[in-house]
Amino acid sequence: MPTNLVPFQSTMLRSLPIVPISQPVSGAVTLPGSKSITNRALVLAAMAEGTTRLENALFSEDTLIMIQALKDLGFAVRDDQAAATIEVDGQGGVIPVKKADLQVGNAGTAARFLTAFCSVASRGRYRLDGVPQMRHRPMAGLVAALRRLGVRINASERDSFPLEIETTGLRGGEITIDAQASSQMLSALLMVAPLARSDLRIQLESGTVSRPFVNMTEAMMHQFGQPFYQTKTGDTFSVAAGNPYRPPLSGVYPVEGDATAASYFLALPSAVGGEILVRDMRYSGLQGDVDFAEVLAATGTEIVAKPEGLWARRPAGARKPNGVARDFTAISDTFLTLAAIAPLLEGPTRISGIAHTRKQETDRVHAMSFELRKLGQGVRETEDSLEIHPAPLVPDMEITTYNDHRVAMSFAILGSYDLRGDGRPWLNIKDPGCCAKTFPHFFDVLEELRSGMTQKTSPNR
Repeated sequence: MPTNLVPFQSTMLRSLPIVPISQPVSGAVTLPGSKSITNRALVLAAMAEGTTRLENALFSEDTLIMIQALKDLGFAVRDDQAAATIEVDGQGGVIPVKKADLQVGNAGTAARFLTAFCSVASRGRYRLDGVPQMRHRPMAGLVAALRRLGVRINASERDSFPLEIETTGLRGGEITIDAQASSQMLSALLMVAPLARSDLRIQLESGTVSRPFVNMTEAMMHQFGQPFYQTKTGDTFSVAAGNPYRPPLSGVYPVEGDATAASYFLALPSAVGGEILVRDMRYSGLQGDVDFAEVLAATGTEIVAKPEGLWARRPAGARKPNGVARDFTAISDTFLTLAAIAPLLEGPTRISGIAHTRKQETDRVHAMSFELRKLGQGVRETEDSLEIHPAPLVPDMEITTYNDHRVAMSFAILGSYDLRGDGRPWLNIKDPGCCAKTFPHFFDVLEELRSGMTQKTSPNR
């Protein structure tokens, strides 16, 4: 974990009791910047010609890993955590340092994006490694594709970390990539494609999961000066070489609030009643995870898109939200949010399209299944799905988080439900500090809502 990321006091505890919200919630939250957008923007800014200033940038474990890696590669990066800004002096596709050791922790975006980025150097030798869990996360599809583009990569027998890259640049041409395990591998390849020596035509072997994140990558490439693809048919992408990246016209790139983080707060009225505004969250943004709001709407939570953001409401006395069946292939980071509140829904909830999440920070399917069973829930687990049958919740349990920030944040929303009816905590979150990966302030924001410290906001209906 980067030493300059200071967790709030609540996240330094070994175990954190979640104090329920005993009255219907009424408030508003402003989200930190998106991790996915911040890390993409950092790489694109480094490849651009000139200086880019990121505003509302996320400062978390994953983004600080990327910032440090760019500095280790010789880029001038000026970060101001208090102002949530990062300035990057891009070098037009040149990597200043020709030899470096990079540590990526357990950051999937940093691991995949940096592997592809290092490969564009006209001459370079780079070693990348991470924590033990990173060595089990999928990299093989990207490694195989880069090798076909002329990059020498020594890797483990699974073609995963640690990696040693020796490169003289990317030659371009026609290749296939297997990005079924992670869309980040395709995104990594797309971002560096304009820096290849000739045009690159990429064919997906078996499709990809989380296609909205690929769409995000394409849109951000365009924002940094790349033309739209000349041809894009189904699972084939053609990217022209020789078009330099440029900073946005103003030199400033505003980062959207994190849509995955929005899922926790949009789900809070389903657990405790009331209403909440998630500021500046819009369906028209870059992030597909905003579609989780439509999943909540299907349960019976009222969702309204307002100029100031998305508003979720379940008034006092409203009927209990109903369980739903949904395929989460495209928005899989949010499936944990629905799974965690499923005990509070009427009838079973079925979540599918999540097999690939078994190879993320932890086996997320098994983690959610195991922890829900500890709480007395009926759970049917398959390789690709969970079916959750609500049953009386068992109190005084501690949720094991498996060093996974999304497990911690999802169950914190369930713990906000006043199970005993007297405001006493009934659920503990083990290792709450794991939220530093993407949302260091999460528990403080939740506490502010509980204690009524945030501005009470109710959009006109």
